Amino acid sequence: MSVIVVFLRPLGLRLTSQLESLKPDLIINPAAYTAVDRAEDERELAFLVNAKGPEAIAKWAAANGVPLVHFSTDYVFNGSGDRPWREDSPTEPLSVYGASKLAGDVAIQAAGGAHLIARTSWVYAAKGTNFLRTIARLAGERKELRIVADQIGAPTTASAIAGAVAGIVLPNLTTLHDQLARRGGVVNLVCAGETSWHGFATAIVGGLRSRGVTLAVENIAPIAAAEFPTKAMRPGNSRLDLSRLKAQFGVAMPTWQEALARELDAFVQLGAPAHA
Repeated sequence: MSVIVVFLRPLGLRLTSQLESLKPDLIINPAAYTAVDRAEDERELAFLVNAKGPEAIAKWAAANGVPLVHFSTDYVFNGSGDRPWREDSPTEPLSVYGASKLAGDVAIQAAGGAHLIARTSWVYAAKGTNFLRTIARLAGERKELRIVADQIGAPTTASAIAGAVAGIVLPNLTTLHDQLARRGGVVNLVCAGETSWHGFATAIVGGLRSRGVTLAVENIAPIAAAEFPTKAMRPGNSRLDLSRLKAQFGVAMPTWQEALARELDAFVQLGAPAHA
């Protein structure tokens, strides 16, 4: 089986011709415009990457009978209430980023091919630019951190997402198209449990200290999102219901604490605190 992992920047506007040349048996599309605040000023670019790109991929995949795995976001919801969002919950994005990702989801569904749209949230890793690395750096520089405490979700490692997708795809390689045609669609894919950004930051700092990392921070103060205004609105409730993931694919996600422990081990082994 030939698999293509799509990156929109190098493929540019030549997606269809590139796909035709490569003729993959499976397409995995993790590419996205994720600059949430900048998207408010770059709406056209956000929609080009997050909606038009996936639409072109999905139409080609549907026409050629190729299954597509695509990644979406909790930002398609308005973040109200305190109940976990289900895959069929009403969507109402608060930002250009959320609207562009929702448009991509809708376009993929409209294309009519076998697909899996995995909605995730609060993604981070030992490498790259993300919340874990930012907190590690700031905790090493400052005595106090002020972190939002009234936005709730599930911190999710890139490795947990990859493991879940592998658990869905690998056992069904020869029948994946039919499997996704029957059981695919949208599925929530995040680590189990919930916390706030403040709770996440506190756990990161505690985890680093327990691994022998020396930090300057003495206090992690909880603040309201209103005290940290951003150009784009963030959902207050990013909880995602995992029932369908378990029922349809038999995948049980690790808790966010378990996933964090593994990622902190990797982070420290990389010697990352000095370079975060």
